[in-house]
Amino acid sequence: MSGTAVNLGLLRDYIEYGHAADSFLDDVLEGLSQTQKKLSSKYFYDERGSKLFDDICELPEYYPTRTETGLLRTYAAEFAELIGANASVVEFGSGSSTKVRILLDALESPAAYIPVDISREHLLESSKSLASAYPDLPVVPIAADYTRPFHLPDILGEATRVGFFPGSTIGNFSRDAAVEFLRTAASDLGADNGLLIGVDLRKDVGVLHAAYNDVAGITAAFNINVLRRVNRELGGNFDLDAFTHDARWVADQSRIEMHLVSERDQEVWVDGKCFVFAAGESIHTEDSHKYGIEEFHTLAAKAGWCSIRHWTDTEDLFSLHYLRVA
Repeated sequence: MSGTAVNLGLLRDYIEYGHAADSFLDDVLEGLSQTQKKLSSKYFYDERGSKLFDDICELPEYYPTRTETGLLRTYAAEFAELIGANASVVEFGSGSSTKVRILLDALESPAAYIPVDISREHLLESSKSLASAYPDLPVVPIAADYTRPFHLPDILGEATRVGFFPGSTIGNFSRDAAVEFLRTAASDLGADNGLLIGVDLRKDVGVLHAAYNDVAGITAAFNINVLRRVNRELGGNFDLDAFTHDARWVADQSRIEMHLVSERDQEVWVDGKCFVFAAGESIHTEDSHKYGIEEFHTLAAKAGWCSIRHWTDTEDLFSLHYLRVA
């Protein structure tokens, strides 16, 4: 952990871990050196990327946000009963901290809200907004890569602790990495504590294609923005007009893959290292795995979680699961 708590007005505390940003260059150089070039999706979320993702969530084609939000509103009282009073809510990858407000409104005397996000600027902006809306609730933002170890603070009056991981972000992990994340989250949250998690379900490929290739081009701009970030922060010289967005369904992996496809033969330089692209060659930027209900329960069990209850919408597009550390 680097630094100490700083004065952020309505916020009760602030914690920053050095690994929130220190591996960006290493990850980019390693990823672009692979036979199938890769960039990690966690680097989408600089300030501009975070705002573009907020725009994606408002698109008519993008069903996950509105469907999950509907489930949260419909079953809020059930979540509150399962979680109990005086709970601290730890949100992994908090983004704009929008959906968590539904949960906080339903809970009895929540002890604290602890948002964890890799994008420091967006984290502080959204945390200040939430602290203003909930002046009696301690808000303790943690700037960290939540896939790596970090320490959760002790909260005065905390009776229980619940993790919140909405948006089907678990689908961005490979299945092995998903198990590892869930195992780490179980350790961080502690025995007998819970996790409310959103999981996208298998569905018609046409629905998926539309959701990840929206006609307004917002997802394309979101994808391309990671190259803009490499140029700005790492001295890259990507020609943004020479790459196009492509989201494709890979049936044998049950996932959507997002790629940035080179439109021509070209060379790109990052931190003094040259990377050669052939026309049609791609950078693999994100996976979004889709699950069946029982399949996800089996995966969670491998990580030390018991599946307590789950909820789906009437069209079986999306699911919410309440897990408890075994």
